[in-house]
Amino acid sequence: MNDINDWAMISIVPVPGYDRPMTRPDLRDFPPLDSTAAEPFYRQIYDRVRAAIAAEALKPGDRIPSARALATELGLARGTVETAYSLLAAEGYILPRGQAGTVVAPGIKPHAPLAAPPPRPIGDPTSYRPDSILPFQMGLPALDVFPRKLWARLGARCVRAMQPIDMVHPPVHGSWALRSEIAAYLQVSRGIRCGPSQIFVTSGYRASLELISHALLTSGDRVWVEDPGFPPTRELLGHLGISAEPVAVDDEGMMVETAIARASHARAAVVTPAHQSPLSMSLSLSRRMALLDWATRTESWIIEDDYDGEYRYVSRPLPALKSLDRDGRVLYAGTFSKVLFPSLRLAYLVVPEALVERFEKIVTAFAGGSPALTQAIVTAFMQEGHFARHIQRMRRLYSERKRATVAGVEAVLGEHVRIDAQPGGMHLVLRLRASISDRELVTRMREAGLYAEALSDWTMGARDAAGLLLNFTNVTSREVAEKLAVQIRELL
Repeated sequence: MNDINDWAMISIVPVPGYDRPMTRPDLRDFPPLDSTAAEPFYRQIYDRVRAAIAAEALKPGDRIPSARALATELGLARGTVETAYSLLAAEGYILPRGQAGTVVAPGIKPHAPLAAPPPRPIGDPTSYRPDSILPFQMGLPALDVFPRKLWARLGARCVRAMQPIDMVHPPVHGSWALRSEIAAYLQVSRGIRCGPSQIFVTSGYRASLELISHALLTSGDRVWVEDPGFPPTRELLGHLGISAEPVAVDDEGMMVETAIARASHARAAVVTPAHQSPLSMSLSLSRRMALLDWATRTESWIIEDDYDGEYRYVSRPLPALKSLDRDGRVLYAGTFSKVLFPSLRLAYLVVPEALVERFEKIVTAFAGGSPALTQAIVTAFMQEGHFARHIQRMRRLYSERKRATVAGVEAVLGEHVRIDAQPGGMHLVLRLRASISDRELVTRMREAGLYAEALSDWTMGARDAAGLLLNFTNVTSREVAEKLAVQIRELL
């Protein structure tokens, strides 16, 4: 059985020791798993088992397939099935019994009404980011090739090594060991010279930006932001009463001279120098120097969001803007979401040495610290060299998947879209040739189980062309890209 629909043929038998006669219910009447659905596979498996219990096709004591066996039959990752089973076990529907396998919980009442899961919002272009795995979903690394076995081994070792001191409240600044590893990594890979004390571990980019805002900005301040640019940046600043001043970008990145002419006394600038978010061009050296000169003259701050600077495919990754900072005006925000995986909720902020004491006070007041166990696993992953090797592997893989995705999409949608040339990053920018609204097309795609973000939602000013933002890191081949592009063509 190679097709995901063939789970309908799997027999279910009771656990030995139960008196009820052995039954092998036919599951072919249950809805098949749908690879195009908005619901991820783990959720579809979860819903199917709950429905089987409610319909008494699965009765108390019935044995269900092991996660390994079911994953093999469905052609899915074992972790996908384990996620579904974990959720079912947590809610009391199934019960692991060691070597006896996993069974429907003996005490469950099949006739009891099962509450339907809350509807998952779709078609919402401002959802950054949904808790799903959809084709082209932005913000996700290649989850299918992450070294989960290695990660599990490191996690088990860290758990076994836990001492009482590891169970108290975590350091609000981040563990010293992790901060030391980050400092060493940044010096080698991004050209940033900094010490562990300058690094603050946060729960994500938005947490880092909020920390900066509390420490250095006040309500009523003006901050340059790129246009187009990452929407949550301006949304967060707006909630804090800080005015986001849009600055247009061109082939060299943020137009610094234009920004100076319009709002020279801005308190800060938020930039993505390595790969402009979302258009992916790099900030030119002349504009980097102009930006640094402006910050020094006006005693303003530069917030460098280096969200995926490791992934450049036409040359070696560019040094960070922070590496050129001689006057302590740049705050560097990095993240583990793109290089490892988002659910870690780990990021980091590098502040100028003169600001360390100020940020220590702010962190103590506003932050609660990140989970110590998670930090310990990431630390071990970095200390043993797995982190650097993983990034190198992903850089090669993403280069291949980008070429395959571009080829597949152009073969099907060439007359409808133009794909921007980009030196790096993890997503494509598709410019729509037709007059269709990119927001309307995104809504149709979400309803059809595909993911995209509308370029219009990333802009603050008028734009001549609409576009789609499509992540390519989880598109495994040109054939897959073509099939997905056919679905988009039908929606056009």
